[in-house]
Amino acid sequence: MIDLVTPASFDAGVFVFWQTVCSLITPASSGTRFLPSFTMLTAEYLGSKFDQGLPYDSYVATGSPDQARAWGAVHARVALMPAQRELVSSFSRRLNVLVSSGIWCGDCSAQCPMLDHIARANPAAISLRFVDRDAHRDLSDQIKICGGNRVPTVLFLSEDFEFCGLSTDKSLSRLRALAAKSLGASCPLPGAESPADELAATLQDWVNDFEKMHLLVRLSPKLRQRHGD
Repeated sequence: MIDLVTPASFDAGVFVFWQTVCSLITPASSGTRFLPSFTMLTAEYLGSKFDQGLPYDSYVATGSPDQARAWGAVHARVALMPAQRELVSSFSRRLNVLVSSGIWCGDCSAQCPMLDHIARANPAAISLRFVDRDAHRDLSDQIKICGGNRVPTVLFLSEDFEFCGLSTDKSLSRLRALAAKSLGASCPLPGAESPADELAATLQDWVNDFEKMHLLVRLSPKLRQRHGD
């Protein structure tokens, strides 16, 4: 008898492996099927979570007045450059974007307003929803980063809610700025110079992530066959 051990934490990048394993396991003579105890990140599951999510404005409204002001202050400072807006507005394939977030989280208030600006630049192609990390632990426990339930964690899904990719709680520019501040001059990192405008650099990181995910679904053979393009 093969004994499957369910991992304590789940790397979203290998969920397809677990789906394959489960599909190959036949029921035992007792009728019990040996399945991992966590829920798979299937399209059906992710679509259900997306439906439970809130649009940006509704999500921000769940916070306290101070929290809403913090999010609003960043939102007011963010603006897509013309080239960024033109790029995002050119997206033709639908992206469903699901964010595991915390309204109390500094990284969330610093970056999630950027996601809203990007989504607003092409509402026909980008649908953005937010779920609270702690209220949806069945999801956040499956997308741990370095063993932690970090926020924001951004899941990019296809038009069918198939998992396409995941972005972590800090973009590269934000990580570089944090490293420069936290590690100090005595421990420099190659290429870790803090950007002159961290806000603009972080926004560009997120635009790059959206572009990458859009190209992934745009070039999908299955979706190209479906849409005849």
